[in-house]
Amino acid sequence: MPSPLIDPRELVAPEARRNLVLIDARSGPGARARYEERHLEGALHVDLDQDLASKPADPARGGRHPLPAPETFAALLGRLGIGPDTRVAVYDDKSGANAASRFWWMLRAAGHEDVRVLDGGLEAALAAGIPAGTSGSRPAQRPAYPFERWMRPTADVDEVARAARDAGRLVIDVRDAVRYRGESEPIDPVPGHLPGAINVPFASNLGPDGRFLPSEELARKYRAVLGEREPSEVIVHCGSGVTACHTLLALEHAGLTGSRLYVGSWSEWCRSGRPIVKGASPGGEGT
Repeated sequence: MPSPLIDPRELVAPEARRNLVLIDARSGPGARARYEERHLEGALHVDLDQDLASKPADPARGGRHPLPAPETFAALLGRLGIGPDTRVAVYDDKSGANAASRFWWMLRAAGHEDVRVLDGGLEAALAAGIPAGTSGSRPAQRPAYPFERWMRPTADVDEVARAARDAGRLVIDVRDAVRYRGESEPIDPVPGHLPGAINVPFASNLGPDGRFLPSEELARKYRAVLGEREPSEVIVHCGSGVTACHTLLALEHAGLTGSRLYVGSWSEWCRSGRPIVKGASPGGEGT
């Protein structure tokens, strides 16, 4: 299994980018304009709301960024020129948290193995010497990617509720500690966290340079968090199933695979009428 990360220095030489589909996954207001103004040479842009999520009919049933139907994502991959034999690298401008790791997780969940996130994102890639481009690239389109169902484990709201009450399982909330504790909630209508979840902010996966911590350090960190539990007994969530993928990537980088993504995350839970608590984490790093 290839590493989920790639050092941008590995892609500086033009021949290293040959036969590589490079994806710019920056999101948020003005993301497309920022892409058109400057992006890595040859990169194609994907939009979180338009391409990596379906429009939520009701965030109380699925959250703010539910997964698109497999056939919808399969068609997008074909339009991007991605097939089962394609090398793929993806970046954003938030060290993988906005939404490069989401694209990585979705492509892995489609059964594709050769996809990696540029460690350090756009600025690290530019600093390494990968040239910038200003014009949109035209992908060599391919047929829809051949997959019919998501092949990475997910959890729905009922399973999350059961897991949070089970000492043999673990629910990790990766939002910033102030959001977890309920001191601030800039996006969703209700502050706090779900009972039983611990807080390990996704930002703690990174070093001061904005790159992921070494795999050995992440392994020590998360083995201490998991205790005797297997990774398959862990459910990871965030606000809407996007930055949770950053921690799923960190776990895989650490050799701890098989944890579940709660796609609906806090955006679903806080609208569902289920219990909500505030205060410090009973474990993890957000206390």
